[in-house]
Amino acid sequence: MKRVLVIGCPGAGKSTFSRKLSATTGLPVYYLDLIWHRPDRTNVSADEFDKSLEKILQADKWIIDGNYLRTMSWRMQYCDTIFFDIPLDQCLSGVRNRLGKPREDMPWIDRELDEEFLQSILDFPAHQTPMILRLLESFEGEIFWFKSRAEADAYIHSLK
Repeated sequence: MKRVLVIGCPGAGKSTFSRKLSATTGLPVYYLDLIWHRPDRTNVSADEFDKSLEKILQADKWIIDGNYLRTMSWRMQYCDTIFFDIPLDQCLSGVRNRLGKPREDMPWIDRELDEEFLQSILDFPAHQTPMILRLLESFEGEIFWFKSRAEADAYIHSLK
């Protein structure tokens, strides 16, 4: 395991898992949200995002945390993949539990749940999961599919 892509619904625990995996393996972790979002809540251009991502993809070792479906097939050409398919209610509670807390994977602190973001979480199982599954059908690497945070923690423990 040298290049890991951690994908799944917001609130599933991708960033927490990525930090734990990094601590266990020594692989550096990169958060796509930190590349895409500026601290003032604006975004970089798609071209700037892609250039930053290209630099990461060319490295020998990494963990990339985040969906960003537009670039997923590109990232899958380089990586091992871990997919979080956590139940929707747990994703929603995960997002609510992090409100008001600083996070190393975001350049700001969310104090309330944005309605558009909430809707994207609610829509994730119907809209994004099928597209991710289609991409994974042609993926030739190893897929680790976690259906609970306990499964993800057990995997980390197995690496120690």
